[in-house]
Amino acid sequence: MSAPSAARLVLLRHAKSAWPDVADHERPLGPRGLRDAPAAGRWLRDAGCLPDLVICSTARRTRETWALAAAQLGAEVPVRFDERVYAAEPEELLEVVSEVPQEVGTLLLVGHNPGLEELALGLARDAVGAAEAGEAAEAGALARLSEKFPTSAIAVLACPGSWRELAPGSARLTDFAVPRGAAR
Repeated sequence: MSAPSAARLVLLRHAKSAWPDVADHERPLGPRGLRDAPAAGRWLRDAGCLPDLVICSTARRTRETWALAAAQLGAEVPVRFDERVYAAEPEELLEVVSEVPQEVGTLLLVGHNPGLEELALGLARDAVGAAEAGEAAEAGALARLSEKFPTSAIAVLACPGSWRELAPGSARLTDFAVPRGAAR
């Protein structure tokens, strides 16, 4: 299988967590997170963003988010749990991504803020030119992302070149969504 001309990096912030008296790493999803995580999975499926590989933080809330989202995909997806994603800065996340094999066309990274938001904004900062080029959908996605990267948010970035070459300003934000599950 040859690598696609433009890889796709999908960033999923964990769903809303609860705040019990436990270490931050062990915080579970709260009621809203339990509703929103499956909605994120449905969005990924419906948007055609099925990943070839998932790299997920080792924190409980990210693992639970991925398990609930994955159940909606209708396909088995390889997942790696990487402790470096927990509380990572954008530079650390880029290092994790740079190690991904080139055969992976769509990579899903399940993690935390502020690292994911800063990574998305840093990678897509040149997408501001999309507004000037008349690409309204991309400009609108960037505007929403710049406002806030809430829990369960998904940013989709087109990344030309190899995972190793991914650098600030080198990607294009193609979509930004905040899937929500229905309250019961």
